Amino acid sequence: METDLLELIKGQDAYFKSGQSLPISTRKQLLKALRDTIINREEVILKAIYEDLNKPVFEALATELNMVISEINYTLKHIDKWVRARRVSSNLLNFPSTAEIHSEPYGRVLIISPWNYPFALALMPLIGALAAGNTIVLKPSELSSNTTSLIAEILQDIFPKEHIAVVVGDQQIAQQLLEFRWDYIFFTGSTRVGKYVYQKAAEHLTPVTLELGGKSPCIVDSSASVKHLAKRIIWGKFLNAGQSCIAPDYLLVSYQVKDQLIAALKEAITKAYSERIESSTDYTQIINAAHRDRLLRILEGQDILYGGTAEGNFFAPTLVDEPNIDSPLMQQEIFGPILPIIGFQSFEQVKQIIDRYEKPLALYVFSNEKSFVKKVLENFSFGGGVVNDTMVHYAERNLPFGGVGHSGMGAYHGASSFKTFSHQKSIVKRSRWLDIPLRYPPYKDKAKWLKFIQRYL
Repeated sequence: METDLLELIKGQDAYFKSGQSLPISTRKQLLKALRDTIINREEVILKAIYEDLNKPVFEALATELNMVISEINYTLKHIDKWVRARRVSSNLLNFPSTAEIHSEPYGRVLIISPWNYPFALALMPLIGALAAGNTIVLKPSELSSNTTSLIAEILQDIFPKEHIAVVVGDQQIAQQLLEFRWDYIFFTGSTRVGKYVYQKAAEHLTPVTLELGGKSPCIVDSSASVKHLAKRIIWGKFLNAGQSCIAPDYLLVSYQVKDQLIAALKEAITKAYSERIESSTDYTQIINAAHRDRLLRILEGQDILYGGTAEGNFFAPTLVDEPNIDSPLMQQEIFGPILPIIGFQSFEQVKQIIDRYEKPLALYVFSNEKSFVKKVLENFSFGGGVVNDTMVHYAERNLPFGGVGHSGMGAYHGASSFKTFSHQKSIVKRSRWLDIPLRYPPYKDKAKWLKFIQRYL
C-alpha cells in the first residue's frame, strides 16, 4: 500500500508542476462539473448518508448537500476576484514602486475528513483547495463507509487521480499518509488525533488547518425568554443526534429560570421527536455500537431528567441534572445527544466552570441583557458563536469558521477557504526611472537623513 501511495503522490507532484491544475478556466469548469454531478446524483447521495447515519432527508439536504452546492456557487461567483493580484500601498523608501499580493496554490494537499457530516466535511475544504489550484488527496472516514465509497466514485468520474484522488482505508492508512511530505494538511476530527496530525506535519514544516472540537458551553441568563429559546437549544443539541463539533456540550442556566427551562426543553424534545425516538423519522442514529456504548458509560451514576435509553444505535435525547464537574460526562466532549444542565447564581460561577476547560470551538449565550452578552463575549475565547441561537454561524459564508487553542487552528468557508489553501506571495515592482542613492554605501552622513525620514515621513 505504501508503494501505491508513493506512486500516487509522485503523480500528483508531476501534475502540479506541469501547471494543469492552475488555469482559472479549468478550476471553474471542474467546480461546475462537481456541482452538476452532486445535483444529478442527489437521491443516491441522500441514500448513502441515510445508510451510514439514518440521517433524515431534511437534515442531509440542509447540512450536507445544500452546504456543498452553496459553497461551490459562492466560489464560482467570486473566484475571479480572489485570484486577482491585490494592490497595497508601498513604502516611501521604495519609491517609485508598486506592491502586490499574489495568491498561489501550495501544491499537494492532504484532506482528512470525519464521519459525522461525511459528505459536507469532505467536500467543503476540497472546494477551497481545488479553487486555489492545488492537487488533493482526500482521506474520508472509514466509519461512514457508504458515503465514503460514493464520494470516491463521484470524484473519480470527474478528476484524474493525479489531480484529485480519494484514499479509502482505516486509521493505519491515515497514519501512512501522514508519513509523507505534503505542502498543506487539512484535518477535521478530535483534538487527540489533531495533536498527532500536527506532530507529523511539524516533521516536514507543513502548514496545517485543524478543525477540532471541545466542550462548547451554552449560557442562559435570567432575562432570556425561556419558551422561545428551548426549541433553539434542542435543535442545536440534537441535530445529527448531537454528533456535531459545534453542538452545545453543556448548559449553564440561571437558577431563576432553570426549572422553567427544563420543562420547556422536555416539551420541545417531545414535540420535535415524539416520545418513542426509535420510531421517529426526524432523528439521526449514533454512528456505531462502540460510540453508543461510550455514551451509556458516561451516563452511569448521573441524575437523568429525560431519556437516557438506547434502542440499537438510536440514543434518546437525554437531559442530565447537575452532573459532578469531575465526572466522565464533564471531562470530555460528549459528541452525542446528552445535555448536562448546571445552574448558576452569578457570572463568577459561569466563569469558574468555563475556565476549567480548554478554549471551545463554539459558545452560545441567550440573554436579553446587552451588558450580560458583552461580558460573556469579552471574558471568553472561543472559535465562533451565536447570541440567542445555536450553530447557525456555521452557515455564514462571510464568517471564517475555525477554532482557537485546543479547538483548532486556521479557518475556512467562502473566501477564507481560498486563502487557507493559497500562499500569499508578496511582490514589489520597482521602476527603473529613479534610483534614490540614500541606501547605497558609502553612508557617511546619511544616517541623519534616514532618522529624519523615519521620524517625520
